[in-house]
Amino acid sequence: MPAYNEGKSIGQAISQVHNAMRSLSFDYEIVVVDDGSHDGTFSEALRAIQSPELRDHVKAISYQPNQGKGFALRKGFEISKGEYIVFIDSDLDISPNHLSHYLGALKVVDIVAASKFHPESKVESPVMRKILSLGYNWLVRILLGVDATDTQAGLKAFRRSALEKIMPTVVVKQYAFDAEVFAVANLCGLKVGELPVRINLRASFSARSIFRMFIDLLGIAYRKRVRRSYQKALWLEMAKTVEKKGIA
Repeated sequence: MPAYNEGKSIGQAISQVHNAMRSLSFDYEIVVVDDGSHDGTFSEALRAIQSPELRDHVKAISYQPNQGKGFALRKGFEISKGEYIVFIDSDLDISPNHLSHYLGALKVVDIVAASKFHPESKVESPVMRKILSLGYNWLVRILLGVDATDTQAGLKAFRRSALEKIMPTVVVKQYAFDAEVFAVANLCGLKVGELPVRINLRASFSARSIFRMFIDLLGIAYRKRVRRSYQKALWLEMAKTVEKKGIA
């Protein structure tokens, strides 16, 4: 759960995810990553963890300065231990009640992503944000050759083995991180599924954030299609794995 300046709601978010998970037949942990907040998010997360029912299931980390959502998700993955990994935003835009369906779908695919454009999705969002989201996702599909209809919704589930292939090659620290993950997943030949989501997007993007996402997207396209740096990195990782197996 990446969190930036979510001090007012982080305790409630942790509790909701915990309640959704404890009803399932999984051993689980909740990892809260405070991405350089300055409103007491980390203190509130620690306060929530003191609850006896949460203490054994939740861990929280924090760092300064703010780095971006992609950086936070990578940090969370690094300290996680589970066979299945779920990325879910901590702003409560998406209900954690979806988790059982997403985890169940990992039996047949490597990655499950929420899609605002799924015909069964229920999306509440400002009109301008809907237009920007649609345009951005078309750019992702055209520039990166990604089949997913929505890379940016704040709920995704992965097999750990899939993220272990993807994470060594990603470099984006902010919001375009998700698009980069899907671009690398495509190169790895990983199977991606999409599920509907009920989502209430209250915040709007600033012009600076939109510009930054576009620049990062162009950078991903350049690395994939021109420099082919992802392909080279994946090949090197595969060669290292083969070498280790040969030595063993």
